Amino acid sequence: MSADLKKSSSNGSEKSLINEEQQAKISEIRRLIGPLPEKLAIYCSDAAIARYLRARNWNVKKATKMLKETLKWRAEYKPEEIRWEEVAHEAETGKIYRSNYIDKHGRTVLVMRPSCQNSKSTKGQIRYLVYCMENAILNLPADQEQMVWLIDFNGFNLSHISLKVTRETAHVLQEHYPERLGVAILYNPPKFFEPFWTVAKPFLEPKTQNKVKFVYTDDPNTKKIMEDLFEMEKLESAFGGNDDSGFDINKYAERMREEDKRIPAFWTKSEAPPEPMPTSSVDLNSFDSDASDSGKVDGSASHVSDSEGLISDKSVLVTKGSDNGNGSKELLY
Repeated sequence: MSADLKKSSSNGSEKSLINEEQQAKISEIRRLIGPLPEKLAIYCSDAAIARYLRARNWNVKKATKMLKETLKWRAEYKPEEIRWEEVAHEAETGKIYRSNYIDKHGRTVLVMRPSCQNSKSTKGQIRYLVYCMENAILNLPADQEQMVWLIDFNGFNLSHISLKVTRETAHVLQEHYPERLGVAILYNPPKFFEPFWTVAKPFLEPKTQNKVKFVYTDDPNTKKIMEDLFEMEKLESAFGGNDDSGFDINKYAERMREEDKRIPAFWTKSEAPPEPMPTSSVDLNSFDSDASDSGKVDGSASHVSDSEGLISDKSVLVTKGSDNGNGSKELLY
């Protein structure tokens, strides 16, 4: 994509063309990043660079710094190499999974249940989160960049929050998956969430504010939010829909194993413009911030955007496992 690069709106359906000035900024970042090995070159499509620019309000210097840090992280962490068998134990309780339905705008849906955590391993929980994010992105249609989070707070309480995992979760989502959230549905959240949201809301851009929706089963007015977003026949009954099938770990495992087979092809089809590839491996240190980027990105701006803002509002919920392994779930805004 280049001149036809599209930006998803808050409802996921409208598209707008990148203008010449924005395209020039994308090209400038591509020049500053330089040649990359194949997988990282594929990652740096025009659409991806535009997400980093939007996350930094189209500031080239800040967006370049952010993207370089992601490239270094991807080169070291290798998220595209995570496979189901490595993280399957984290998924057993259905704490996070990709639904078998999409919303009316074609966006993939991640279901999250903060009361289903089954692990005390911060490393394991983050590894599984990254696997789920990569899988959700893999299943996005070509004209869509964002996903939906359905967060079921049934059974949730403060004991389910792990500050350590929350910090790690916030860092990964904020720094390495910018502009990936289309809408977050907080389904039956505890009442203490709304006062906190009232305090945090002024610090967020309007587009980010509009992505967070509070829905309660005892509030007929909020039911329309679900009806506007989903086909109720396909939506799980836990979220007011008509599908009673529920989460089945065995069926889900089979589905994920099949989808894992698609990953290698995804990372060998480049949508980025042809660029000379280095003849030797790239020095990871080359992704460190340049001297010109030595100033830290200002995190105290009056407004923050997208996943960055949602994380800083601390609605990210990561849970800690109980001694008997039936604790709560891990995460998210």
